[in-house]
Amino acid sequence: MKRLSILGSTGSIGTQALDVCRRLGYKVVALAAGSNVELMEKQAKEFMPKLVAMYDEEAAKRLSIALFGTGITVLGGKEAVLEAASADCDIVLNAVTGIAGLKPTIAAIEAGNDIALANKETLVAGGKRVMDYAKEHGVKIIPVDSEHSAIFQCLQAKGDYSRIKRLILTASGGPFFGRTAEELEKVTPADALNHPTWNMGRKVTIDSATMANKGLEIIEAAHLFGVSQNNIDVVIHRESIVHSLVEFTDNSVLAQLGVPDMRTPIQYALTNPERCESAVESLDLAKICTLHFYAQDNAAFPSTNIARYALSIGKTATAAFNAADEIAVAAFLEGKIGFTDIPRIVEKTVEMPLPAGDNFEDVFETDTEARKFAFALI
Repeated sequence: MKRLSILGSTGSIGTQALDVCRRLGYKVVALAAGSNVELMEKQAKEFMPKLVAMYDEEAAKRLSIALFGTGITVLGGKEAVLEAASADCDIVLNAVTGIAGLKPTIAAIEAGNDIALANKETLVAGGKRVMDYAKEHGVKIIPVDSEHSAIFQCLQAKGDYSRIKRLILTASGGPFFGRTAEELEKVTPADALNHPTWNMGRKVTIDSATMANKGLEIIEAAHLFGVSQNNIDVVIHRESIVHSLVEFTDNSVLAQLGVPDMRTPIQYALTNPERCESAVESLDLAKICTLHFYAQDNAAFPSTNIARYALSIGKTATAAFNAADEIAVAAFLEGKIGFTDIPRIVEKTVEMPLPAGDNFEDVFETDTEARKFAFALI
């Protein structure tokens, strides 16, 4: 019986994590979300956590009334989410979206809680600082993203990271696979939100369309597994059956396969190294028949190379990449800029003057300044 705190419980990953907890009989001791009072009320009444945190303070007030008499403590504001991350539990699942997920990760580490990490920005912005801080506190960081979970599972079989030759991240290619740079100038937010495979939040779906998500994943993989970006490749795999691969020094390649369902990596993050029965559909290769792989078109989708560039700069450039991407994606969804303006804004922001990046304060300073810079460009 494991005890969990789930941050971002009303989002896509959070709701699927609760489905896994429901099946495995895990105890949920804390829940945190942004402002979805109606769904949080249902979740709280079903799982009866000790603590529920709402980032939006007005939402917390309304939830307090809805949960009156249940014995559940309801808190509101940024500090409330940190309380949930610091709860007395076995593992914190961090599914908060964006840079807002970094401080809860730090809080969970300081509380000595292991972390199932679905928040890319924690390692994109925080990088090696987060990994070192977790090691200092004896905390495990276990990936939830399907690609990093796949690599993690492959490495569980091998155990020796020094024998890694190459990590191969797979990408669905999003809704615009095969489009030229000229064709992408005219796409709309509705077009970009029409992902062919995965059901994700709006920000992540746009990142998939621009291929910025693969850039974020390259940065994350480099820190998670201690591998140089020069040894991390990306291939387009439209079926989303092979979730990622690891090539070792003897040129043997291990891959993790499964139907595209986020409950698989979520469950393994919670149960590893053990495996439990799952509600996820079994993989039928004979039914699928063929799997296709393609090279990435970096000319039409430059975001991945911009992320590599940010990683090569060091300092806090990857934090600037992340901040500018969040601002540019929001502006695109609001109709203020075009689709191809997103990587242009991110690239210019990455080149802004940066602090040394030796500590978390530098990361947060970069995040603030990069947002201002990207706003000015917009």
